[in-house]
Amino acid sequence: MVGTVYSIIPALVMLVLVLLTRKVLLSLGTGIVIGALFIHEFHVIDTLKEIVQVFVAIFYSSEGIEIGNILLLLFLVLLGIMIAFLQASGGSRAFGEWMIKRVRTRTGSQLMTVLLGFIIFIDDYFSSLAVGQISRPLTDRHNVSRAKLAYLIDSTSSPVTVLSPISSWGAYIIGILGGLFAAKEITEFKALEAFIKIIPYNLYAIIALILVFIVIYANFLIGPMKRHEERALKKGQLLGQDRMPPGDLSNTFTPNQNGKAYHLFIPIIVLLVTTIVMMYITGWMASDGETNILAVFANTDVNISLFIGGTLSVVIALILYLKLPLREAKLVKIVKEGTLTMVPAITILLLAWMIGSIIGTLQTGEYLAGLVTEAQMKTAFLPFLFFLIASIMSLSTGTSWGTFGIMLPIAVDVLVITDMNLLLPTLGAVLAGAVFGDHCTPISDTTILSSTGAGVHHIDHVVTQLPYAFIAAISAGLGYLFIGFTNQVGFGLMISIIILAIIVVSFQLVHLRKV
Repeated sequence: MVGTVYSIIPALVMLVLVLLTRKVLLSLGTGIVIGALFIHEFHVIDTLKEIVQVFVAIFYSSEGIEIGNILLLLFLVLLGIMIAFLQASGGSRAFGEWMIKRVRTRTGSQLMTVLLGFIIFIDDYFSSLAVGQISRPLTDRHNVSRAKLAYLIDSTSSPVTVLSPISSWGAYIIGILGGLFAAKEITEFKALEAFIKIIPYNLYAIIALILVFIVIYANFLIGPMKRHEERALKKGQLLGQDRMPPGDLSNTFTPNQNGKAYHLFIPIIVLLVTTIVMMYITGWMASDGETNILAVFANTDVNISLFIGGTLSVVIALILYLKLPLREAKLVKIVKEGTLTMVPAITILLLAWMIGSIIGTLQTGEYLAGLVTEAQMKTAFLPFLFFLIASIMSLSTGTSWGTFGIMLPIAVDVLVITDMNLLLPTLGAVLAGAVFGDHCTPISDTTILSSTGAGVHHIDHVVTQLPYAFIAAISAGLGYLFIGFTNQVGFGLMISIIILAIIVVSFQLVHLRKV
């Protein structure tokens, strides 16, 4: 079953269960068990061993302790503790009051979230978590549902970072392209030049960003998102379920009445500055002292940077809290509640890593990639085909970077033989498909962290984002068909925007008829 059509089944079962049951842990657990059974031909003992080994490998593998994974999990704990301090100190309350005097409209609060997503473009993990912590007090005051906040965060984190050459994603992609061009003796352009030229061909990322502004300005609400927003506006209920989601401690602590806005923004600024500085330092050290910005971000250690930034921000938040008079919450309770609030997010992330490993062993990505190399079709369809396969691969495996690593080499191999004129459009289609799949799957790190940053139930974020992701994907997919036949990026982008406009207007007209 490894490397065959059966390798897709665990991912499909997981996705169907998520949508039908809305129980993420059950769905992920089922996918893990089915995948392990497939790997070992339904031998129960070997299956159990596989599950245990996959879990242990998160923390310790044949190469030693998995420091990166451990540091990311510890950062989530630190983030929970910092949020607890921000709530207990009254910083979140004061910041919300301070910002609401300056950003006075609901639309403005959403635009500020998007603007922060554009500004904090260095890394998707960093963006997902940081933007949520900054924006949440303001969007809560304007009764923006947490599901919509998560959508705004997720739809500006990955799309912005994948379009920026000076980001962890951009540096990673440029590094892959450099190696591929050297191996295939492609001399028409260098890796950085190619990446910049690919940007207009990344139709999904561009359309997804355009759609974000349409959602904000035109109040374009469809599917489950419409219910979440109506409930938030009419009842002031920002969450779809009663239980508290990760990162929300609004009912746990009584905010200190002496808290000021700086009790929130100073720890967050410390987190931002420290993390960015550490990303540069770790990248510089791993680049043997090279000062080239692309080399630095290609080698940066995001997880250790986040951990150091998180540690320092918690220390600063602690110091600020200790200086407050009339402290009601005890430090032990703050640390305990802050840690406990991140347990759901950490559990989902662990299960996502496990099923990602299972799917990797099943060689789901390799099977899908093989479909491309075996397909015999007109070259004009290649951009669309690679967009489709990259989407399915990212959706199934939960990793954009893994999809880049598998599909970009295949795209170069195929286009060198068939039609070099379509090389850049096809590479852009791979990047676009990987981001689209990443937006749809509940096992994507970025999707999980966007839910965490927004303080929303993970399943609520997944199901509310899906319709918008598919609208952007349909628009982009048709654009790739036109690019394949005309090789005109401007024409293809224009077609995608027109298709997007038609879909949006159609939904709005249907809504007006119902009203």
